[in-house]
Amino acid sequence: MRSRYRVSTENGIYFITSTIVWWIPIFTSRSFFEILIEALRFSQKEKGLQIYAFVIMDNHFHAIVSHARLSQVLQSIKSYSAKRILDQLQEDDKRWAVNIFAYQKKHHKTASTHQVWQEGFHPQLVKDEEMLVEKIEYIHYNPVKRGLVEKPEHWIYSSASHYADKDCVLKMDDLPL
Repeated sequence: MRSRYRVSTENGIYFITSTIVWWIPIFTSRSFFEILIEALRFSQKEKGLQIYAFVIMDNHFHAIVSHARLSQVLQSIKSYSAKRILDQLQEDDKRWAVNIFAYQKKHHKTASTHQVWQEGFHPQLVKDEEMLVEKIEYIHYNPVKRGLVEKPEHWIYSSASHYADKDCVLKMDDLPL
């Protein structure tokens, strides 16, 4: 099903969510986390994606981002990471997951053989500073709410460490406030 959410302004700041099909827990080991981190880092450096906050959970990620062509950049991130995830699953001999992704491929998508990510990324325009703070807190407290860590900055695959003045796996862009 196509998302009803749309990018409504070219240079807006958006809260986004992308989810693995069937909510399969793919991001469970460092190799899988690194695939998505690498794709995000490349999009920052080579495509100009601005990333203000993020978290990668076991089956989805959230971010606060901006880019003039956000839909195309996110499509690129998801396409690249899907290919790499499938390669890693093959290498790890996780045929069950590869088979599910093959089964989930939509018939109208002739350029691919698997569907790793759900369609869309549910962009929500961040309208003001209050909403920005609310979404950043939501992102950072995701791992705490799931019982994975006690404090947000303890989750390695999140920008919470950046906001706590600690090292972060991904460089954060300055908030445009």
